[in-house]
Amino acid sequence: MTFTDTPQAAQPEAGDRRRWFALAIVMTAAFMDLVDVTIVNIAIPSIQRNEGATFSQIQWITAGYALAFAAGLVTGGRLGDIHGRKRIFLVGIGGFTLASALCGFAVNPEMLVASRILQGAMAALMVPQVLSIVHATFPPHERGKVFGLFGAIVGLGAVSGPLLGALLTEGNLFGLEWRPIFLINLPVGIAGLVLGTRFITESKAPRALKLDLVGAALVTVGLLMLLYPLTRGRELGWPVWGYVSMAGSLLVFAALVAYERVKGARDGSPLIELSLFRVKSFAAGIAVQTVFGVGLGIFFLVWTLYMQVGLGWSELRAGLTGVPFSVAVSAAAGMSVQLLVPRYGRKVLQAGALLMGAGVLLYMWEAERYGLGITSWQMALPLVVMGAGMGLIVAPLTDAVLSEVPREHAGSASGLINTVQQMGNALGLGLVSVVFFGVIDEPLAAAEVGPAFAEGFRHALGWVAAVLGVIFLLMFALPRRPAQHVEGTGDAPTAVEKERELVS
Repeated sequence: MTFTDTPQAAQPEAGDRRRWFALAIVMTAAFMDLVDVTIVNIAIPSIQRNEGATFSQIQWITAGYALAFAAGLVTGGRLGDIHGRKRIFLVGIGGFTLASALCGFAVNPEMLVASRILQGAMAALMVPQVLSIVHATFPPHERGKVFGLFGAIVGLGAVSGPLLGALLTEGNLFGLEWRPIFLINLPVGIAGLVLGTRFITESKAPRALKLDLVGAALVTVGLLMLLYPLTRGRELGWPVWGYVSMAGSLLVFAALVAYERVKGARDGSPLIELSLFRVKSFAAGIAVQTVFGVGLGIFFLVWTLYMQVGLGWSELRAGLTGVPFSVAVSAAAGMSVQLLVPRYGRKVLQAGALLMGAGVLLYMWEAERYGLGITSWQMALPLVVMGAGMGLIVAPLTDAVLSEVPREHAGSASGLINTVQQMGNALGLGLVSVVFFGVIDEPLAAAEVGPAFAEGFRHALGWVAAVLGVIFLLMFALPRRPAQHVEGTGDAPTAVEKERELVS
């Protein structure tokens, strides 16, 4: 994904009000994607109850989106550079809206999983264009304010997604149960499509890299060969073909590396710029992003199942319980970038990993102590500690990873960072069948569900704590103090801001 400056002449005049309409449109689309990622988790138990979805289908409703999004991110960005960011954005938001309709009107779990995969693929076309359009539309002296607004949107999406999902699901609008969480995208998407056609200015990169569809296909096939047996293996009794498939995924990834080396030598536009991994801080940072994604993928799905299925809480109560976590993430993210990292550097990220790990261990202790009688306010302390730790990590991590990347590879590096985090998230969701469902014996009597899910939750938290320990150690390979610090409030804007700064 490249973010090459559009010539100044292509930018609207400073007094052109259309650029603010364009900003509102693309930020609404970004907000729609952010909310869609978090809103689904709250509705998962309702989908399972009403549609009879299996546990592996539940995993694929979330993992399928993450996998398609990750596999298409870099290609989506390059398509915008080549064919026009406005054009690809409109294709993406139109496809995302259509996929949302298919999700909302899905007649069975299989159709819902397929529609979610399509939705993730369309998001991969839409999302990379958002900040590219902002960059092409606004002059340099206005971009700081605009990126600040984008950071606020990221924080708002994190907080409002679970609450909105809870209200829509529990409200059971028109008797539709969980379906409004997807159908709410329809009026928003249609408005964005119509207004975007009128107000967004077209832009392209003067020298865009070529597409690497073979590389994207190899990544997707390799991940499917790894994830599908993980999610279905437990239900099918861990058949031999599953182990063969997982082993074969390693061969596919080896073929990917070999192909990317040839592709880079041939036309200089591989999906993955392998030379980046010679930079120790970048290689370590990619590992941190991937492992961090695994931990988050495990935690958020298991947490939802624990509260709603294990404890029997309503969607609204579960959504409200997560508010302290979201607020703590946003507050700590702002402090880490603006105050702490410029002064203490890498130690802030490592402190975040330790703090988040401490919150996980505290949560384990409370879940054991209070059992099925645990309350939302008793969860507040570990959730605030976990959220504060996560905030210390997510905001400055991308800046630290990119700080030693050569200028000419900043675009590839930034795209790869976001891609591997989504891939890690998909892998974490796949591992839920092992670290959570793997300790739950089925079938369960009604009285056994709560204790079994509570035990599975504590077991999964142990895995998350171990993941955070690995992250803490990997962070020793990051630079002690990143060369420059770019203000932001979350992964996506921070990555792009850093990339813009390097490329411009």
